[in-house]
This record gives sequence, structure tokens and C-alpha cells, in this order.
Amino acid sequence: QVQLVESGGGLVQAGGSLRLFCTASGIIFSVTTMNWYRQAPGKQRELVADIGSSGDTNYADSVKGRFTIAKDNAKKTLYPQMNSLKSEDTAVYCCDAGRHRVGGLIPWGQGTQVTVSS
Repeated sequence: QVQLVESGGGLVQAGGSLRLFCTASGIIFSVTTMNWYRQAPGKQRELVADIGSSGDTNYADSVKGRFTIAKDNAKKTLYPQMNSLKSEDTAVYCCDAGRHRVGGLIPWGQGTQVTVSS
């Protein structure tokens, strides 16, 4: 069964940085597109970034130039790096693998909370 575990969140001041982690199991990580989502209070879940099997990346306009995403296939881990954080980046961040969560195949879980203080 596919399992995804997020970590690395916390409280950070505006302008600061955080590195998040998403560790996967139950999938062939190297050939799976990984997605990074966030959900702010009272808002819909938003796709922040994704990284394909070849390492190609895409970013939401709201984070382009500030966030990067990388992965380690051997460790089956996704590494979203968030720089120049803003208060509007405050949200619960979650990952998805091959649309297992978006497609309802596995639950979303608790994610990791990022709070940016201004």
C-alpha cells in the first residue's frame, strides 16, 4: 500500500526558509510523478509544485522563483525547499504520488504545518 509521510514544517518569520520532506513507500518512486500541495485555512487545496520522473519541475505562479522541489530516488524522498516565505504561504503542506491522494485511493493525512509570521 502506498504511504506518504510529510515532515519539516514549523514556525518561521517572513523572509525565512524551510525545507520540507515527503517520504514515500509502496511505489516505484523513480518513475512516479510527485506533487506538492498546500491548503490554507478556509481555502481550497492548491497544487504548489510537481516533479516528474525525469526531474522536470513545474511551479504555481505564486511560488515561482521562491520554491524549488527536488527528489532522491534512492531514499524515496521529496524535498520541497521554500525560500523568501510570506505570510500567505501559511498552510498545511501535503504531497501526493501518482495522484493516489487526489484520486481518492489513499487518504490525505495530516500533512505538515507551515506558519509564517509577519
